[in-house]
Amino acid sequence: MSEYELIDRIHEDVNRLGVGVGSKLLVHSSLSSMGRVTGGTETVIQGLINALGQEGTLLLPALSYRHVDLDHPVFSLMDTPSNVGAIPEYFRTRPGTHRSIHPTHSVCGVGPLAESILREHHLDDTPCGKRSPYRRLKDLGGQILFLGCGLRPNTSMHAVEELVQPSYLFGSLVAFRAILPDGRELTGNCRRHGFAGWGQRYDRLGPLLGEDGLKEGKILNATIHLVDCCRMWHEAEMAMRKDPYFFVERRS
Repeated sequence: MSEYELIDRIHEDVNRLGVGVGSKLLVHSSLSSMGRVTGGTETVIQGLINALGQEGTLLLPALSYRHVDLDHPVFSLMDTPSNVGAIPEYFRTRPGTHRSIHPTHSVCGVGPLAESILREHHLDDTPCGKRSPYRRLKDLGGQILFLGCGLRPNTSMHAVEELVQPSYLFGSLVAFRAILPDGRELTGNCRRHGFAGWGQRYDRLGPLLGEDGLKEGKILNATIHLVDCCRMWHEAEMAMRKDPYFFVERRS
């Protein structure tokens, strides 16, 4: 299948699953799950952008918690790489992409709402606070697409956890410096997420969502899941209010 045929295929499959033109979409992804993709990551990104149309906004996490820590507290908006796979890292460097200012949990985006969704992330003192893109996505009635990676890598669930604040969540405080593209620097403090001794089980969210909140399909070899963001927040918070450890398990 040619690059252009694959772009159309991704576009059609994403729309068929329930992503509409003009949607606000956060994507977690695994390129390898799709099999051979002619044109690589650009083909995937272009297919997603086409599915959203000119009025839609595409967001991908650009998490950098492996690169910014107590020993290395400098975050460069342009140069600090992400550590969550090939598609987000390519998207981060793609011309026209915006990136939120956050040392460990930044988000990248394109589209008419990208800048407004991302611009206040640095004002939070936690990774997924009320000014973060994860919270903004929920407030805008957005969707989350899991492309070949299952439901476990769900960064938005950290935002729900921050509402409940279970004992495992927060770790050390990082005093960081953020270097902007024009050379200016911002300073701030941010609490890291801890999870010492705990493993994340965000796949337990699936049975809570029902058919209206979770849809499943395929793109090439990859199984894809589409989650309604508002439904996810509601069900996940209710579960955690009953049991703060519902979405974690002890590591062996």
